[in-house]
Amino acid sequence: MKFSTQKPIDLILNGLFDTYAQRVPAVRQITKLLIEKGCIGSQSDIVNDHIAFRTMGIPNLGIASFEKIFLHHGYQKMEHYHFETKKLYAYWYKPPMEHYPRVFISELRVGDLSKQAQKIIGHYTQNIHSDPVDGLDLDHAENVVDFLQLPLWNTPTYDDYQALLSESEYGAWVLYNRYYLNHYTISVHALPKPYNQLENFNELLKSAGIALNNAGGEIKTSPDSLLRQSSTVANKISSEFADGDTHTIAGSYVEFAERLVLPKYINVPKKLLTTTHRREGFEAGNADKIFESTFSSQTQRKN
Repeated sequence: MKFSTQKPIDLILNGLFDTYAQRVPAVRQITKLLIEKGCIGSQSDIVNDHIAFRTMGIPNLGIASFEKIFLHHGYQKMEHYHFETKKLYAYWYKPPMEHYPRVFISELRVGDLSKQAQKIIGHYTQNIHSDPVDGLDLDHAENVVDFLQLPLWNTPTYDDYQALLSESEYGAWVLYNRYYLNHYTISVHALPKPYNQLENFNELLKSAGIALNNAGGEIKTSPDSLLRQSSTVANKISSEFADGDTHTIAGSYVEFAERLVLPKYINVPKKLLTTTHRREGFEAGNADKIFESTFSSQTQRKN
């Protein structure tokens, strides 16, 4: 996923990935594994299907704020998704050029939570009176990267984190992690055989001791069978809370996507296939289970 030009969007994507890779050991572990298998020569050979961010759906934050960064750099807003049980909305964004990753931005529908949960979130976000993205020079990559990796509110107490966790694990993740990159996604179909099929790729990871999210099955498949996804279980990070206590909580993870060729392009030679020939967009049913990569049902699972 490394971009070589000095365009602001390249520098933003590189900056986000560098911090993310430092926080998620599975990134380098998987890259090393693929190099050893002769699938790639370096990290830059991996095709990144998409990156994802989580936000709080409150005034001056949420999707309406966050999306401005990517819309400014030529991304196009696409389909809307609704996750009723998890109380989330999301959109995906098509990149300006094919070699850039798609972007998936979700937000917690804070108004749909209990009064207690809303009170906790409101306590930490009460001083945000204007959209912080409006104050950024979006062409200044370093400022954008810093903004996405610095807190917009105070670190929560562990009690507040736990109280929110009991109602919305997504919300608790955002409360502590803020805008850190939630995951990047390896395009499995772009790898050489046999690892261009998700079953074989997943077995490779498991043979190396990498735990996979099994919510809804290890492979989440769209109704048309053309979008197949899996992910690691989020790594645990040692985190210091406002009350001085340190606890281990869910961090970020790595996702994997296999986009199959659309039926009308099935006879196109492999070397001529592009993104336009493969299944596009996302699938709410798949994403719903991928979200659970950071949930305690996965991170505390005994394999």
